[in-house]
Parts: sequence; structure tokens; C-alpha cells
Amino acid sequence: MKINKNIIIRFAAAAIGLFMLAGCAEPSETPSEGETVLSNTYAFIAKDIQNPYMQKVYEGFQTACSEVGSSAIYKAPEANTPEKQVEIINELVLQGIEGIAVAANDEDKLEDALKAAMESGVKVISLDSAVNKESRQTHIQQADPELIGRSLVRAAYDIVGGNGGIGVLSTTNQATNQNLWISYMEQEIAENPEKYASTPIVQIAYGDDDTTKSISETQSLLENPDIKVIIAPTSVGIKAAAQTLQELGSDVKVTGLGMPSQMAEYIESGICPKMYLWNPVDIGYLAGYTLDALSDGTITGAQGEVFTAGTLGERTITLDDEQGTEIMLGDLLEFDSGNIGEWKDAF
Repeated sequence: MKINKNIIIRFAAAAIGLFMLAGCAEPSETPSEGETVLSNTYAFIAKDIQNPYMQKVYEGFQTACSEVGSSAIYKAPEANTPEKQVEIINELVLQGIEGIAVAANDEDKLEDALKAAMESGVKVISLDSAVNKESRQTHIQQADPELIGRSLVRAAYDIVGGNGGIGVLSTTNQATNQNLWISYMEQEIAENPEKYASTPIVQIAYGDDDTTKSISETQSLLENPDIKVIIAPTSVGIKAAAQTLQELGSDVKVTGLGMPSQMAEYIESGICPKMYLWNPVDIGYLAGYTLDALSDGTITGAQGEVFTAGTLGERTITLDDEQGTEIMLGDLLEFDSGNIGEWKDAF
């Protein structure tokens, strides 16, 4: 399906104009009826259209596509549901898309659509939140999931000095990355019962990566007097939780995964003593280069294959825990009052 980068399939001028507007300007929910997608185009399908983290991922994706001479488009549903992502996938395949990188709202519910896409010649990868191994050629892993889960619960322990329960504010209960991180949080506690005897996970709530619901779920967590710290492994959730704690004047603290630009004020005030993340721009950049390497035949997604991902350098495909394959982005970054000033303008 790969064509020469300099060849453009031309249809009606008006249709091309609409495509370029949708692909390079504001993110759109789904392709418009009659919209033409060029063969030499890669699509990033985000969890939902309003998520600022997803938009940062797309910045890197767009940069990579530009460097390899391909076009990039951003597609996302209004709400983070797998059904709407399936609709987007099906429409993109009908339009002759070259490759798809999807941050999945469900591990399994995209399988039929993604399998059909691959059977038609579309290159498919997941990133951030994985689809099952049958539904992709490989996955972009932001950082070691075990390290993320254990680091978050260790941070919560440090924040309360080992004396206070933990509330978790996740996204949806189908999010594969969130559920995996939570499982490692629970494993960390189970393997160290004496250490965490007074710092258990008391309650898990789901804010669906929606600010309003995340605020409401934070308020519900605060009704439990045993909760002294909230772990929010989501950029939407951690900001909503921090905002709620600040407005209520609560003594409860928050940690988790967040963007420095959004969380600087809460780190500086002490509401969020420390948090973690990776560079979301880089994960999108790596995804763009991965799709291009799949498209030109440099890799197939098999274990042991090596390719060069632009400024990120050489990358090797490895096995994941489910015996699918993945490409690791890199280390987990920690942000606190000592370094947030250096990072708050980065992303």
C-alpha cells in the first residue's frame, strides 16, 4: 500500500481542501462524509477529542510524519468510548488510510475493526493504552508499567509517611494501561504487607477522563476519612483532583501522572508534592516513525527487529507480558518542587 512520497492521489479540489483543513488544523471527531484521505497518510486516533495529553501526543506524531514525508491527521470521539473509535477506524479504512496509531478505549472491543484494517493492508499500532496483541502489529509503551505502578504507590506512601489510606482516581474501568498500573500498585502493597499496613488502597474511582466527573469522583473519595492521598494516573484526573483539593482547602494530597504545564501551581503549593510522566510529544513521535517503518517494510512488528526513529535514535522491538510485541519509549520522569520550574514550559 506504500507509495512514493512525492505522488499524491488527486480527487476533487474541494474535497482535498476539506481534508487538509481537518487534518492539519483543529482536531475533528470523525471523517466527514465524502472526505478523501490520501494514501500517504497516517492517522492518530485519540481517546477523546478534548484530552490535552492526547493533543500533545499528536504534536509529536505530526512532527514525525512531516519528517518522513507523510501527512498526519488527528481523529477522536467526543467521549472516550470504544464504539465511536470503531466508527472512526472503519471510515478511515474505507478512505484508504496508510496507517493507524490508536490509544484504545478498550483492549478488546476494537479487535474486529482493527483486524479488518490490517487485512486490507493498513498498518496498525497502539500507543498509550494498548489493544490486544491480535489487533495490532506492535505497541508503543511509554514506560515500564510495573515501574509506573510501583512508583506511584511508593510516592503515595512517602507523601503520607506511611500513615493514611490511598484513593485511586482512574480513567475508565476498561483502560488497559490504567488497569495494569493499578494491578502493580496492588502487587507492591501485597508484597510488602508490613510497610503498607497503614497505607492500603481504600477505594478506586473512575473519572472517565472527564473533568466534571473527575471532580465529582474526587469529592466522593474525600467523603472517606481514611483516604489521605489520591493517586490519579491520568493527566485529566490529577488536575481535577488537585483543583478540587485546592478549592476545598483539603489536607489530602495528590500524586500520579500529569503534565508539568498543568500541574506546576499545585506542585509549588504542596497539594501535589510529586508526580510522574514521560514526554507525551515523544510517544507520538515514536509512533509516527514506527508506522512509517512498518509501511516501508523496514519492520513487521516482530520481536528483535530494529529501526531508527528520527531524533529518538535506534529502537528495538521486544516481547511484552502478553507475548505480543512493544517498543519502549524510555524512562519515567519525576517532577517535584525542585525541578518543576525547569519542566513547566516543556509540555
